[in-house]
Amino acid sequence: MFAQGNLVETYSYGQNSIEVISTSDEGTIIVSTFNAKMNIRKEIAEKILNLFIEDKLKSNFNYTIEGSDVNVTGNCIITVKGTLTSIDFYYEKVEWKNGITEIFIEPRLKLPISNALARN
Repeated sequence: MFAQGNLVETYSYGQNSIEVISTSDEGTIIVSTFNAKMNIRKEIAEKILNLFIEDKLKSNFNYTIEGSDVNVTGNCIITVKGTLTSIDFYYEKVEWKNGITEIFIEPRLKLPISNALARN
């Protein structure tokens, strides 16, 4: 059971990386995660792979992936070229069992300060 309504936080920097590579006679599947939380990214990627193998994922849809201590909601993009399948999962919301919800927000661009302003 997940606690509800306790605390909502935002984050702007997560991990972007290839998490799982699965090969078979039929081809290769690569699962990459973006904006991921470091300590859960492998578990969530493996669950994404299993859902794909079970034919339960479609491209460009949002999914909530259930982990052992967390539910992760994000967008899934699937690209197939020949025998290579790439699954990109973009974290949008992370709901921890302890009641904390983290929402990903794109980092803002920092504008450079001119030398004239910096000297004043």
